[in-house]
Amino acid sequence: MALIDVHNIKGEKIHERTIKDEIFNVSVREDIIHQVVRGQLASSRSGSASTKNRSKVKASSKKLWRQKGTGRARVGAASSPIRRGGGVAFGPVPRDYSFKVNKKVRKAALRMALADKFKTRQLFVVDNIHLEEISTGKFFDVLKNFDLDNVLIVTEKEDENLEKSSRNIKKVKLLRAEGLNVYDILRHEYLLFIEGALGIVEEALAR
Repeated sequence: MALIDVHNIKGEKIHERTIKDEIFNVSVREDIIHQVVRGQLASSRSGSASTKNRSKVKASSKKLWRQKGTGRARVGAASSPIRRGGGVAFGPVPRDYSFKVNKKVRKAALRMALADKFKTRQLFVVDNIHLEEISTGKFFDVLKNFDLDNVLIVTEKEDENLEKSSRNIKKVKLLRAEGLNVYDILRHEYLLFIEGALGIVEEALAR
């Protein structure tokens, strides 16, 4: 098993811990990661664009003028797509953009994303981040100790002080361990685990 340094909030190394090779030492396949990211982004699309076709437009069905004798082009209902206020021809309708990605593939992609961060030395572990009060400044000082800016922080449990202290800092995002996903890992340059959260992720991905 590989080893990774565990730091305190001052950025000082306090001990080492083992991490599982079957998670952090796997080969990376870009095609699998790409498939999972596509699936995640597709699932997040609202698909709510909608227009009314001529059958849904509220309008009189009476013929606007007689067929012959007026010198004008023949015309049908006011809801015709060629008339102002009429229905839209072939317009968008609500739809679901999501597609299925197998659970094993999703887990494999998550392992690969974590392995890539570990191999490129962009993964850090801190024993705990505890703030007595909501303070963006104090939280920013913690990041400065690690010299991190564009970072995804993975926490073990809900922490209101930590979550509210971090939400106004650009390029910083907090996620709980159960919400860790490939897209957010790739979007951020660095990955910072609270040690307890690392154990939760290892347990989930080792199954």
